[in-house]
Amino acid sequence: MAEVESEPEPEAAERELTMSRAMVEAIATEMREDEEVFVMGEDIADYGGIFDSTEGLREEFGYDRIMDVPISETSFIGAGVGAAQAGMRPIVELMFVDFFGVTMDQIYNNMAKNTYMSGGNVSVPMVLMTAVGGTYNDAAQHSQTLYGTFAHLPGMKVVVPSTAYDAKGLMHNAIRDDDPVVYMFHKRLMGIGWMPAPDGPKTGVPEDAYTVPIGEADVKREGEDATVVTLGLHVHRAMDAAAELADDGVDAEVIDLRSLKPLDTETVLDSVRKTGRLVVVDEDYHSYGVTGEIVARAAEDALTDLEAVQRVAMPDVPIPYARPMEDEVIPDAEDIAEAVRATQ
Repeated sequence: MAEVESEPEPEAAERELTMSRAMVEAIATEMREDEEVFVMGEDIADYGGIFDSTEGLREEFGYDRIMDVPISETSFIGAGVGAAQAGMRPIVELMFVDFFGVTMDQIYNNMAKNTYMSGGNVSVPMVLMTAVGGTYNDAAQHSQTLYGTFAHLPGMKVVVPSTAYDAKGLMHNAIRDDDPVVYMFHKRLMGIGWMPAPDGPKTGVPEDAYTVPIGEADVKREGEDATVVTLGLHVHRAMDAAAELADDGVDAEVIDLRSLKPLDTETVLDSVRKTGRLVVVDEDYHSYGVTGEIVARAAEDALTDLEAVQRVAMPDVPIPYARPMEDEVIPDAEDIAEAVRATQ
């Protein structure tokens, strides 16, 4: 497989792409370079993925390498695990992360564990690509985020892009990785016509291949008064909150984790030691999730630097279908701003 350049400066890119186009571009490049790379999932061939995650790939690579599958997540994710162990590099799309319930045995007992269980005799170089998040009123079985569920389980790397630039670089890295990678994209950030994205995820993207390191957070905004740690959609909501807070004289630093496994704890701790105030924001559930993990790590290693802590996350309830109720439970920029103010 051809060498992929290390991460370039974003300023080097003159064109802008949506997150979905950036993902497709990375997949296409890897498929051209390596015939063992293929994609399978529900509605990914002719339809191009319901969130445009594979749009246009079938026309170039055909049905043998862009494969629609039956509605049987256990079988096709299991097939992906077998193909990876046999030396291929499958990208398998689980249409909604909520569907993990019918295929968790294949994901966790096989994809994540088989390298360990075989004593290192097999590797599973597989990307499990899945859509997360609410904000478009598809109710409790199609709107969860579940970052914490996958980050909790050892044996898998977990990445969450928030911009087109990161989406392309992380996809290159995920496909080339010899370990299984769960690639979680927020559907609201994809830039598709029927679900407009917020300002921010459409960014400059170099045409050449490059990688974004797995396990390296990105400081999106530097600040002195509070640290806001988040990922996915809520990077953009945190940036909006930071702009509002700046008008009030509060200087918030915003950190985009980008990866959950491995987790870049040092970037978070460096910021907390500077600001003394930590706000962690997540669209996953409040209990037993990413917010608690980040706060715990900060308490373990930077307790004497912490003056105040706040968590902003989904309440522990099924996500409502009705728009006003969904808007009420999913954190927004004002919720983040209020949490930061509470630390001052």
